[in-house]
Order: sequence, then structure tokens, then C-alpha cells
Amino acid sequence: MDIKIPEIGESVRDALLAKWFKADGAAIKKDDPLCEIETDKITLDLNADADGVLSIAVQEGTTVAVGTVIGSIAEAAAKQEAPPSLSATQLADRLLAPASSPTVRREMLENDITPDQVPGTGKGGRITLDDLFARIEERSKQPPAPRPVAVAQQPVVIPETPPVPPATLPPSAPEPAAPADEPAASTYAVSSEAAPAYTAGREERRPMTPIRRRIAERLVAARQQTAMLTTFNEADLSRVKALRSNYREHFMQRHGIALGFMPFFVKACVEALKEFPNVNGSIDGDDIVLHHFYDIGIAIGGEKGLVVPILRNADQMKLYEIDQAIAEYSQKIKTNRLEITDLQGGTFSISNGGVYGSMLSTPILNPPQSAVLGMHAIQDRPVVRDGQIVVRPMMYLALSYDHRIIDGREAVGFLKKVKEYIEEPEELLLEG
Repeated sequence: MDIKIPEIGESVRDALLAKWFKADGAAIKKDDPLCEIETDKITLDLNADADGVLSIAVQEGTTVAVGTVIGSIAEAAAKQEAPPSLSATQLADRLLAPASSPTVRREMLENDITPDQVPGTGKGGRITLDDLFARIEERSKQPPAPRPVAVAQQPVVIPETPPVPPATLPPSAPEPAAPADEPAASTYAVSSEAAPAYTAGREERRPMTPIRRRIAERLVAARQQTAMLTTFNEADLSRVKALRSNYREHFMQRHGIALGFMPFFVKACVEALKEFPNVNGSIDGDDIVLHHFYDIGIAIGGEKGLVVPILRNADQMKLYEIDQAIAEYSQKIKTNRLEITDLQGGTFSISNGGVYGSMLSTPILNPPQSAVLGMHAIQDRPVVRDGQIVVRPMMYLALSYDHRIIDGREAVGFLKKVKEYIEEPEELLLEG
């Protein structure tokens, strides 16, 4: 049975084989995770479709086209036959042969490692890929052997005439010195030897993953192809925090999940988008496209980078449904089960840098969307209320927008409306 790179989405043509979870020749069972593949949009695991023995055809770190066979699963032998008797010569050849798979032997050659340097833990003392990688890692941690210092040999100069004794030299004739701009040969020799020793271990170079490459391309495109501006405001979260505290137990008992801050912001943005439709629009060539639906992207950080799964028809979702959907997306990202359809579309996005401690930032657009809201850390700050200085839990809000479609008046009005809904969230709670 062949193992192929599956069809992931219409726009995905190739994938990076990032990691094999099983070694070549390993016995596997159905549904065992076999490998991890990365595209420019998602990371996912491929599982075994049957029991058998794994044969690896494509090595880790290789980018292959969708549909490429990267390995196969062979049926395990039902019964092991007794090995034929060997002659003395055959036995010697067998004993001297490398106790490892072709993949392991190839990796040994590439890493300049001999079998006697790797203790095998496989069946019959075979050297597995895990054994080899452990040896490579152990070797990388060892201090490099001191390099012999090359001592530049002084050139032997054969004089054309016998040297003049020093006593016979005139006092005013000093010994010639090398010009300042022509250093001696030994200077070059020392620096050329010292350079590798100085930089060894101080730098690491690795290729970008497809996801990181895609993120980089989109960030640059957002800067170069939009007229991006950012406007700021701040919101008092006192009443949202009070609602969460008052309804925490009831919400948990009824819906089985804690009530977070994000559902309030999603609902506040949806209501504000209804009043400022251009913020929910996009540009397509010379046309402005106004979306009469509200698919809200939620930026979630994963090990491989930031992804923005979509809450479909967020205007129809209850507060607990928003929390449940975000929790499900987070789990899918952790287990590499996110699907390409989870990321497609979206009319507006929300990014919460506050979970990492960010106090203020300028979120970047997620084209073709025309706006993104940035949430930040909640901090107790002194503010003036009714002429009195009081301390309130405050959050800075940032709205980055494409000035080609959204005027400054609309951007400021939208963000102010979000602030009002957050500071008076009872209406959102009644609706959700």
C-alpha cells in the first residue's frame, strides 16, 4: 500500500515532508501517526491506513508534489521461516555486513559515522535511525577538537651576494621593514585559520518552513499592496470582568467551558461591522466588495507560526459557541488536524497579543481583508471617572485598516463602537 501526499486544497501543489515518526522497516498498526507534512497553509499528520511494515521512499526535509508516493506499507509476514544454513564464507559476510537499513547506512556516510560508533538498540543489535540521530546529537554537543595552529614558514631567501656582517653596515642604514600596507604572510595564515574557529557554533542556518515562507510573503504583500494605517483607543473592561465573574459557574455548568474575553470582542466587532460595512469589505481590482456575512478570523499562535481559522457566520453564534469553536481550533492546531477549509475566507480578523503580554502593537492586515483588530494586555491603570481618579482594568485597542477602502472617520467610528460595546456588554450577553 502506497503512502501518498494527499490532496489538501486547490491552491496547495506541494508539501514538505517534515518528519517521520517511524523508522524505515518499523512495524506499524492502522491509524498510527506515520509522518508530519507541512504546506504553506497548514501542518498535518498522515496516519497508517493498515497494519504492516513501513518502507520509506522520501527522506525528511524533502519538498514533493501532491500525490507523490513517499513510502509504502507492506503486509507483515504471517510466519517467519527458518533461515537457510549458511556456509562459512556467507556467515562471515553476514557478520561483517552493516547491521542497519540502507537508509541508516546512507545517513552514516553523510554524517561521517561508522557502525562501531553507534550502539544499536534494534532487534539483534541493529542500528536504528533513532540510535543514529542520538549519536549525531551527542557528537554535536561535544566541544570541537582543538585545531592545530598552522605556523607560517618563513620564506628562505637565497642572497645573490654574501651577507654583509652587521659590524660593517653604516650606522645610518637601518634594516628594511615591510611596508605597512603589506602584512607578512604569517598574518594571513593565522586569520584564515582563526575565522572558522571563531564562528563555529555561533550561528545556525536553517531553511524556512512552507508556513513561515507563506507568512513572510503575506506580511510583505500586506505592506506593499495596501495603504495600511492604524488607529488606537482604549476600553474599560470592568463590566466584562464583572459579568465573567458573576456568570462563571453558571456558564461552566451549562456549557462545559469557561467564559473568555474573546466572545465579547467577536460580538462587539460583528455589531460594529453592521454599522460600518466598509470595514467588512475588500478590494477586488477596481471594485469594492461589501460582504453581507460575518466570517471572523481568530489569530492563534502555533509551534510553526500564526494561523487564522475562521468563525463562520459569527453573527449567528452564541457566546459559548464562540468559546467552544476557538477551543476546538486550538486543539486541532496542537494536534496538526487543522484543515485547509478552516482557514479559507474571512471578512475581518482579531488578534490578541495580550496573551503574550503585549501592551500595544500595530496588527498587520490579512489580505484580502481590509481591517484587523488588535487586543492587548489588561492592566490596572488610573483613569478619570466623574471627576475622580480611579483605577480600572484597561486595554489598549488597535485597528489597522486599508485606507483605500476605509476612511479615517469610519475607522475611528468603528473602533469607538467596539469600545462602547465592551464597556456596556449587557446587550451582547443578552443576544449571546
